[in-house]
Amino acid sequence: MSTTPTVPTRLGTFTHNRRTLAYTIFGEGRRWVVLLPGLLIPATMQEPLARHLAERGNRVVTMDPLGHGRSERPVDMTAYSVHNFAEEVVALLDHLDIDEAVVGGTSLGANVTLELASMAPQRLRGMIIEMPVLENGLVASAITFAPLLVGLHFGEGLISPVAALLRRIPRRIVPFWGNVALDVIRQTPGPSGALLQGLFFGHVAPHRDQRRAITAPALIIGHHRDPVHPFSDAGMLAEELPNATLCEASHILELRFSPERLSGEIAQFVDRCWSPRVRRQPRPRRKSA
Repeated sequence: MSTTPTVPTRLGTFTHNRRTLAYTIFGEGRRWVVLLPGLLIPATMQEPLARHLAERGNRVVTMDPLGHGRSERPVDMTAYSVHNFAEEVVALLDHLDIDEAVVGGTSLGANVTLELASMAPQRLRGMIIEMPVLENGLVASAITFAPLLVGLHFGEGLISPVAALLRRIPRRIVPFWGNVALDVIRQTPGPSGALLQGLFFGHVAPHRDQRRAITAPALIIGHHRDPVHPFSDAGMLAEELPNATLCEASHILELRFSPERLSGEIAQFVDRCWSPRVRRQPRPRRKSA
């Protein structure tokens, strides 16, 4: 009888700008992959994909950006921005002594990956961009998250007792994805509100001109019927990036609940990113007459 190989797992933390950030390492391979979560969602959302990639010989790191999961959660909106999150990824790579990695994420994590590609392209072996939020999704994002920001800011007194009650529910009795969802609302609301404020007052992704200059290989995953993550944004990004491949998901939760096809596409993309790079031959010099 075949058994699923056990993936070695290690929890860790490091300090950046005097804030504590948390990460988890899956596997022991020599090819590094970093995965980032969506907005307000803990990095545990990437655990199934991390284990799948680790079983393929990769060493995968899932990181909680500031204000997420096990990382520190200050009540200071100036601590949160897409740029700051990208700097945290660079700090993680430095902490683990990683020269370069395939970096990817979902929604906010996708935008942070693009910011990283613009900020420190030499650290990227490739990008996994799932459901980016760009120009076509800004209005729907504002409509979706503005009421949440208002509720977190003015309803903190009502939300805090509910969050405290949910934290008392033992994790072992809740299914994996149930815990991921509950972790979003188990947190105290103040830092979550500050995080949303910081993002509202900053840019959400590199400008289009900056994106066109990104040369790292990219696998872009988009889907239809979601105004916050419109497929038009994924398609537009695929046209902008010179080394991009566009992959269409059947629905927003395919990678979470029916992951076989997409996780296979991602694993093959990581393999291609880590294949030996072809060295360009120097141009022959013209012979003088």
